[in-house]
Amino acid sequence: MSCKKINKTARGICVMALVFLSFPGFAQRQAQFASSAQPYWYILEQGKLHFRNAEYGKALLSFEDARRVRAGRFARMEQDMILVMSLPDARRLGDDLGLLETYIARQKHSQAAAALDELYYHIPRERFENSANSVLRELDRLKAYPEAEYWLGETYKAEGELALAVSQYKKALAAWDRLETPAFASEILYKAADAHRYMQEYQEMEKCLLEVLNGSNTPEGGPRDSLWNEKTRQFTRSSMARIMENEGVGRFLTLYRYDNTRVEKAHRLLGFYYYASNRHISAAEHLRFAFLIQNTVLINEIQKRNYDFTFTALDDIMAAVRGRPDIDAWMDEIKYYRTVYYLASSLFASGKIARATELWTFLANRAEAGEWRSRSQTQLQNPYIDQLIELP
Repeated sequence: MSCKKINKTARGICVMALVFLSFPGFAQRQAQFASSAQPYWYILEQGKLHFRNAEYGKALLSFEDARRVRAGRFARMEQDMILVMSLPDARRLGDDLGLLETYIARQKHSQAAAALDELYYHIPRERFENSANSVLRELDRLKAYPEAEYWLGETYKAEGELALAVSQYKKALAAWDRLETPAFASEILYKAADAHRYMQEYQEMEKCLLEVLNGSNTPEGGPRDSLWNEKTRQFTRSSMARIMENEGVGRFLTLYRYDNTRVEKAHRLLGFYYYASNRHISAAEHLRFAFLIQNTVLINEIQKRNYDFTFTALDDIMAAVRGRPDIDAWMDEIKYYRTVYYLASSLFASGKIARATELWTFLANRAEAGEWRSRSQTQLQNPYIDQLIELP
């Protein structure tokens, strides 16, 4: 063959390659192939990087890819297990997981063995109660990727699509027990509550916040406030209310401490919401819990530096944290003085005038309380049921 013919053939191959490479969708298919070769958790982290850089289109594609890759991975594992469990020798083993594991090892079914290893990484083996069929159920459940659903929601929220964001948060919560950190479910509930609040869907907001406190039949680490939702603690809650109302705030904080910061915001926002809805007794219950958690955290923080600190009154706490910018910032974040004011106001509206006066007096003497100082001074001169116009 002449050199001219060879060059002509080479040019033809190059042209065909260029046409193929430029074919619509080829680049996309190549990108999908490349991403599917990466683990789902790595693709999720890529999406987070895009999100932090405000590259929301890329972030959405990454999170959707992560969800797809994870679903495909566990679907393949499920099929690998089904193929092995369908073999005549394996079927004779019944539902005994231990015997199935031995069979897989002896017959060197490497893919099924790898599926079991991956499964036990996510779920402790003892939870299967030696049931081979439960392996298939759990592999099917692990196709869900709640972290990807959550980050899709965060991206939609950043783009102003709150309804879509809420839909994604709900998908993440539906699979909350498959979260790498089950306690993160409470953060997702807060995100959903905030989105409902922005959309003025206050009843949906309330449901999300109550779910933070009540949870469901969740294992340890799931979202809940055990002191609030367990019926066996009703006596303790009643005692707490009675001590505060009859013996004062100082006695209340001397006898009780509670540092479950995960639920503080839920109690606080519910308290504000119930006060705005003229449900003053319910408002007082939740704001009392928020107040207790806030002050417990402050006391604990003080005692880290001053082991000899002994609480006797709220003024002791304020004196001990004076001049600490970190504490000031945290108190602003949790709306400390607003919480105290509306706790006092809800107690007043519930007929607990002495305790309301005590809390308003505390605020009235604190310049750093700002607006809540002036409001408290007005209440002390002429107390009335203040209307909370701005919902939480």
